[in-house]
Amino acid sequence: MSRYYRSTSSTIGFPQWSRAVRALVIICVVVFLLQTFQRVAGGSSFDGIFGLVPLAVTHFFYVWQLVTYIFLHGDVLHILFNMLGLWFFGPDLERLWGTRKFIKYFFVCGIGAGLLTVLLSPSSPIPTIGASGAIYGILLAFGMLFPDRIIILFIFPIRARWFVVIAGGMAFLSSLSANNNGIANIAHLGGMLFGFLYLKGGGVGPGLKWRYEQWQHRRLRRKFDVYYNEKNRKDSDRWRN
Repeated sequence: MSRYYRSTSSTIGFPQWSRAVRALVIICVVVFLLQTFQRVAGGSSFDGIFGLVPLAVTHFFYVWQLVTYIFLHGDVLHILFNMLGLWFFGPDLERLWGTRKFIKYFFVCGIGAGLLTVLLSPSSPIPTIGASGAIYGILLAFGMLFPDRIIILFIFPIRARWFVVIAGGMAFLSSLSANNNGIANIAHLGGMLFGFLYLKGGGVGPGLKWRYEQWQHRRLRRKFDVYYNEKNRKDSDRWRN
């Protein structure tokens, strides 16, 4: 049985580390330690230089912020949840696509989330930091490619497809609220949006192509079954007559 059949089955377990996921987690942790040291030492702000400040991007062309903001985080819980999300949902995608395509997808979602943030608030001086946009894009891809995987939401088991719907719905509703509690919900939605467009455009190739071929195979199988059953019924009626 191929790895694709195995990976789409409904299972409960912990993922194994993969090459790109491990590297991304290490980079984020190292950068977070540097941020923490900078805050304790009282040096110049990392957030203003490497965080995503829409005003700085649109007026001063700090375009590198569209990439660097992904690796910055605000506190321990912020980086903890993002890295857990990357570890839970990233390895299977990397094994399915390969390391290069997975990294490309990660940055497409992260940069896309940053672009949407800048486009919707081009004059905002408030920095956005964190890998959440990229993580939401990864979550979307996981739900599309492994829809029947079981995820434990608090104590309740739920299929991946519904987990994605709940996460996206909460981000959307929160983005409409006047009080976001410092959470960049637009970036979350941006990561999912750009991830969806990239996947539908065939950016990563084999994963969705394989799903389409499986869907086409099932459809042809159903047509054949209908034809076969209908033919047997007619043959049976002819013999009775």
